[in-house]
Amino acid sequence: MLNLNMSWTYCVVWLLCVLISEGLSLTDPEPVLFGEIQSPLYPGSYPPNLRQRWDLSVPEGYRVSLTFTHLDLEPSAGCHYDSVTVLYKEKILGRFCGQENSADGHHPGHGPILSPGNILTVLMQTDDNNPELHQNIGFSAHYQAIDIDECSDPVLNAEAPVCSQICLNTLGSYLCSCHHGYELHSDERTCLLSCLGGIFDEPQGHLSSPGYPRAPHHGVSCQYVISVEPGFKLTLKFADYFHIESMETEEGLSCPYHWLEVTVENENPVKLCGSKSPGVMALNASTVKLDYYIDDKGLSNGWSLDYTTERVKCAPPGTVPRGRVTPTLDQYFYRDYIFVRCQTGYKLMMNGHEIESFHAMCQSDGQWHSPLPECHIINCGEPEPLLNGGTTFVSGERNEYRSVVLYHCNEPYYSLTGSVNVSFSCEADRKWRAIDNAELKPICIPVCGKPQVRFRDFQRIIGGEAAPHGSIPWQVRLSSPEIRRGGGMLISDQWVLTAAHVLCPNTCPVNTPPIPHNTLKLFWGSNTVEEVPNAFAASLYLHPGYNNFDRLHPDNDIALIKLPQPITFNQYVMPICLPSNIHSLRDGDTGVVSGYGLTKNEHGGLASSDNLKYVRLPAVNPRKCTESLEKYKRKHPTQSIPEESSNMFCAGFSDGKQDSCQGDSGGPFAFWKTDHYWVAGIVSWGIGCAEEGTYGFYTRVQNYVDWINQTMNEN
Repeated sequence: MLNLNMSWTYCVVWLLCVLISEGLSLTDPEPVLFGEIQSPLYPGSYPPNLRQRWDLSVPEGYRVSLTFTHLDLEPSAGCHYDSVTVLYKEKILGRFCGQENSADGHHPGHGPILSPGNILTVLMQTDDNNPELHQNIGFSAHYQAIDIDECSDPVLNAEAPVCSQICLNTLGSYLCSCHHGYELHSDERTCLLSCLGGIFDEPQGHLSSPGYPRAPHHGVSCQYVISVEPGFKLTLKFADYFHIESMETEEGLSCPYHWLEVTVENENPVKLCGSKSPGVMALNASTVKLDYYIDDKGLSNGWSLDYTTERVKCAPPGTVPRGRVTPTLDQYFYRDYIFVRCQTGYKLMMNGHEIESFHAMCQSDGQWHSPLPECHIINCGEPEPLLNGGTTFVSGERNEYRSVVLYHCNEPYYSLTGSVNVSFSCEADRKWRAIDNAELKPICIPVCGKPQVRFRDFQRIIGGEAAPHGSIPWQVRLSSPEIRRGGGMLISDQWVLTAAHVLCPNTCPVNTPPIPHNTLKLFWGSNTVEEVPNAFAASLYLHPGYNNFDRLHPDNDIALIKLPQPITFNQYVMPICLPSNIHSLRDGDTGVVSGYGLTKNEHGGLASSDNLKYVRLPAVNPRKCTESLEKYKRKHPTQSIPEESSNMFCAGFSDGKQDSCQGDSGGPFAFWKTDHYWVAGIVSWGIGCAEEGTYGFYTRVQNYVDWINQTMNEN
């Protein structure tokens, strides 16, 4: 059976032989920073006739420090028999034997042994006799790397300093540096004079002439440039000791051979010399050039200075009328910002244009990068127009901030809602706002039932006198191919009230539409018959309860006509008021009926009127109306008579001299109440025209106010 251990040993030996035969070398191990060595067989007795060597090494720049933790060798005078010897490059640093505290021999103790360099050799030798067999066990020692201070080591600096000027010790090595005005030679140890091309750009610093405060060994021509960020000004502060060779002349101190020249852009250079320090030099510049020159003769010990910086100042920015400049400072420096805000009600303006905000920065040249803006009063623009009204300035002008306008309506034809004056002011948000915080713009509502022309007299329609122009401004005349002439009245700026039968000249069965709306012409604003209509109807609305299919059921004889556009009221065009809770119709109340219907001519016959006519008629007690109809039926038993209802009332004179007639249908029956006219009825039907013993019947409008308002609101 093959011995595996022998086989493995054989393979390793064979591999080493191959590597050597191929010319390959094993890599030397890297130097270590610490380690331990011991005598053979330690802590057992060491063998006789021993010769063993330990070569210790640490990285370059370090020393080897060796410390024996235990040493027990046969003692003898001069360690003649057994010994441990410590060497540095064949120089013996110590030879040791014996035991600690023994009288014979030379024990190293526990203190370290330092090598001058990064290597150390330890040798151990024994003779062929060991009388203390099994008692002397040899030694054990630790070693470690100790940094060398090359800058202060007397051995390394014995002949010459390792650095000619400044030595900086580092771990395991050292660095050389030079004083200002010198540069390090390529040998990394020697400093040579060199003071050209130096630029100092830190906000503060120090510089001095070569060798200061001693004179250099030869002539010097140096140039220094201090250049900091634009926007900062330099201040040079020279040390008290200042010495540059000079000459006294009749004109004063002269610097012919040695000098320090200070040069600032756009200023004449200044030459400095003598033994008096220039002290503090405040420069109005961010860059200065210093040229130092001395020849090979004479003596100048030089100069030293510290320089500092401060930001460039800008002049105070000034003030802005009706504005505020912030922040308010005693002084303004480079990179300081200012802001301008206008007072409430004013806006920022720059070069004729409005700007949202403004700021300016103090620049490096001591100027503000932008001039101050102006504050102009804001303008709200024209107040929102008021339909059928306008505005009057109460205070201020040109729609500027804090201007106050008063809204008014075009009186006497319109009035403000609630008849309350509404004032708006121009506010800082450039909007007109109600002074009483109202959110809605006022509305001009039409004035109803207040004609500006009064009747001279009340006359009858049949043979009556023409109405003065503007005395009945709500009168509307209707015309279409189906109806030659009909009446109506304005009750708002877009609605006309009339009788349902006017829009159904041939009767209107249930759910049958009236005449086409786009053929219905409407005329208003005149007291004579005109050819050109003011408008065509936009839509027609008959009361849903109207069903006069046989002309004998005129109940709910009421209808509405919507105009295509709202109209503007004036002296000749005005709506009549609808009845309200304060309006009531009593027996004998006299009202005005108007229209363009048939009237008696000069021959006693009936003819259409080309002028608006009116008549004053009294309301009749309903009982009388009923009695008159029954009496007429008894006289004319074969004639059919329409049915009356509570939605009607009758008016007129029983003598038959005054009445409305055909063509007046749909027109108003107006009553005067306090200071206005209101519509009590709509001309609906009658028996003939001014027949003796009969009355005219009118739709009682008060019964239909809710339907009228609902229809207008929904449409």
